[in-house]
Amino acid sequence: MKEFMPSVLLYLLVLPAAAAVVVALLGPRRAEATRWISLGTSIITLVLAAHVATHFTLERMQDKEPDSDLKTFVPEMVTKWDLLPLTGMYEDPKTKEPAAVRFYIGLDGLNVWMVVLTTVLMLPSVLVSWTAIQERVNEFYAWLLLLQTAMMGIFLSFDIILFYIFFELSLVPLFFLIGIWGGPQRQHAARKFFIYTLAGSVITLLGVLGIVVICYQRTDALTFSIPELIQIVHKQLDEGRDVAFWRSVQLWVFLALMAGFAVKVPLVPFHTWLPLAHVEAPTAGSVDLAGVLLKIGAYGFLRLCVPLAPDVSLDLGLPLVSTLAAIGIVYGAFCAYSQDDIKRLIAYSSVSHLGLCMLGMFALNSAGISGSIMQMINHGLSTGALFLLIGMLYERYHTRKLSDYSGMAKRLPVMAFFMVFICLTSVGLPGLNGFVGEVLVLMGVFAAEWSLGKWPVYGIVAASGIILGAWYLMTMLRHVFFGPLKEPHLPAHEGDRPVGDLTFREVALIAPIAVLCVAIGVYPQPILDASQRDVEIIADIAQRARKRATEPARTAEMPAQPGHANVKDPLAEEAP
Repeated sequence: MKEFMPSVLLYLLVLPAAAAVVVALLGPRRAEATRWISLGTSIITLVLAAHVATHFTLERMQDKEPDSDLKTFVPEMVTKWDLLPLTGMYEDPKTKEPAAVRFYIGLDGLNVWMVVLTTVLMLPSVLVSWTAIQERVNEFYAWLLLLQTAMMGIFLSFDIILFYIFFELSLVPLFFLIGIWGGPQRQHAARKFFIYTLAGSVITLLGVLGIVVICYQRTDALTFSIPELIQIVHKQLDEGRDVAFWRSVQLWVFLALMAGFAVKVPLVPFHTWLPLAHVEAPTAGSVDLAGVLLKIGAYGFLRLCVPLAPDVSLDLGLPLVSTLAAIGIVYGAFCAYSQDDIKRLIAYSSVSHLGLCMLGMFALNSAGISGSIMQMINHGLSTGALFLLIGMLYERYHTRKLSDYSGMAKRLPVMAFFMVFICLTSVGLPGLNGFVGEVLVLMGVFAAEWSLGKWPVYGIVAASGIILGAWYLMTMLRHVFFGPLKEPHLPAHEGDRPVGDLTFREVALIAPIAVLCVAIGVYPQPILDASQRDVEIIADIAQRARKRATEPARTAEMPAQPGHANVKDPLAEEAP
């Protein structure tokens, strides 16, 4: 079985990509076949992802004494082969192993549940589009499946160039999904989304290439492996080599990487593309955008920014990102409350909720990082479900304005039940999934501020964000589903048809998400245990950065690496 596991990760990438090609070639006339192939592919990838995650988590839970000396990520179930060999350059100068850009995928505690989340949300995305998409059906599902491939590739990649390729590839399918099948302003929304994210990604490319080149110049080892790059950087930092130089490198790498990831999260003020993209996107696009694509930014901070630039993450990233996240929590909540469009309200809620996620991450301790990972998963499930329900409501009445609705629980009781339940998961009701992540984030943020002897300003803001979230979501529920019955006016050609409650298909696509929300709220331990080892690695990286920050300034630099210009060490000259 273990020999088969690495192949499963490859299937998770190849199956949706192959299905995308097949449904694209089927043509627009075979819409029914296109839908069933897409559904079958989504079910198979979900089963494979669940199998891999179960196997991985059980092994982690049984390993009661993980290696505490790990300094970098150690992926499991690895598949690796050369994509672009670089002749005359070596990954290891001693063994003369040739350098190459590699197809290098694997699984660890940071990405295992992101992979599961991607496959979980793809299934309802396919089902919710079953009747909603009637034009160019094969093209729609081809782009949707390609989007799944790109998102999966981002999470699984351990080669920094491969990571960037998938990172850029994810823009293209969503651009077409919004631009072709979106709302009245779809072309403007697609262009704005593409320009914003592409601009940030181009700057991120400079950071990706910069860290590779600098590590090569300093060690003669050319590698694109993320774990090896982290190992090289930390060896240089721990040995105190060229402290001022590495400090400058970290600054520019952090800012370059942050440019792309901050837009994807999105952090305020890089969020302005998000509400329009959500409002104009088809329901499936909104589900994948909120549920998975926004997590790519937070995941990038966790996978690359903090490990590759730990000192700057502590000194600059912590106050900068935490401040932007705190602003986003409050700003997003008040913007959500002021909206009349339900979909735009949920879009702004993502700004607030992802702010809480980033605040926990940049507490840079185990509790905060664990809470951040939990919140990525929780937000994906809860907000993805909210967009599904809003899409179902829009499909019935063709309007999303709060002022058009009242007392809809009388007309749509099953939908009202699921909407109330999902809103409760989003606000963090104890016993549901949101509560676990929020408590861990608050613990991490308060602990980080108290350890510095500061007033817990960020902790108070985070707690207020939870209260504000309940405020605007409960207000939305009261307007739409309770009070005297008020239905929107239907078009003349639909006015004679009674509006029905959720169908079996719609219940089937929303009920599993509700079950997962309860399961995570009652027993979150598998997620926490699976990610613990890698969370501890990041927390240890941050702790070593704190230790370096409190050490007395070095009076001299260490000798340079062999093969480079020597730097004199005055302390060595004075030794007897």
